[in-house]
Amino acid sequence: MRPKPQGPLNIKLLILGVTLAFLLLFILRSNLSSSSDQSTSQTVRSRDSDCSSSCTKLPSSLSHALIHYTTSSITPQQTQKEISVSAKVLQQKSPCNFLVFGLGHDSLMWSALNYGGRTVFLEEDESWIQQIKRRFPMLDSYHVVYDSKVNQADTLMEMAKGEECTSIGDARHSMCQLALKGLPKEVYETKWDVIMVDAPTGYYDEAPGRMTAIYTAGMIARNREDGDTDVFVHDVNREVEDKFSKAFLCEGYMKKQEGRLRHFNIPSHRDGSERPFCPN
Repeated sequence: MRPKPQGPLNIKLLILGVTLAFLLLFILRSNLSSSSDQSTSQTVRSRDSDCSSSCTKLPSSLSHALIHYTTSSITPQQTQKEISVSAKVLQQKSPCNFLVFGLGHDSLMWSALNYGGRTVFLEEDESWIQQIKRRFPMLDSYHVVYDSKVNQADTLMEMAKGEECTSIGDARHSMCQLALKGLPKEVYETKWDVIMVDAPTGYYDEAPGRMTAIYTAGMIARNREDGDTDVFVHDVNREVEDKFSKAFLCEGYMKKQEGRLRHFNIPSHRDGSERPFCPN
């Protein structure tokens, strides 16, 4: 509904009221300006010195990522929809501790999405690590040696049915053949909030395969003292990634699958709660 028209007297009163309000504001500003000039100039100087280092400058890690991905014709290994699943979790948890099995074209992106946190990459190819370090020295990566092969997956799955592979503890002291024992010390001693398994190579029989990486990621998550760990496994369209993620990260802990990416949320098994290896 349209408002009813006002009479001439009401309009004059409105104009007078607005004029008086502006006049009062002008007087107040005049009285305050002389006393506040000195403190304002000091505040401005202080703000300028602070902002010179933090307010107006884009962090170098983000600027590197922005330049790289806008000028590169090489796309990350994961699709946009797959990346969005992990990015949503990182948005909630970052800055956090983020462990990534694999060093690839998307590594700079993962590091940037965890800005302010700690992102560590584990890579099987030492020469590839050196190439990436020359281009992006800010990335924290380690060389890892895998002693398994894709064609051993069925044998390893059978061996993993023993109690030694379901006992919760430090993976480096585990008796399970699937446990990776030669990782850097900090991998075992850090409370990881997010883990991504996108390596090692697993698309041919003689490749290392991701059996041990998936198992170890699950044990690291269970062995933390409290809280939970989000674990992502890529390439679950392949048999090894499919079977081993369901068996050792557990279908009951799976939150979502998008394309070739699965997301699991694994709670601590050392927080005093009596949990089976996989939920019923």
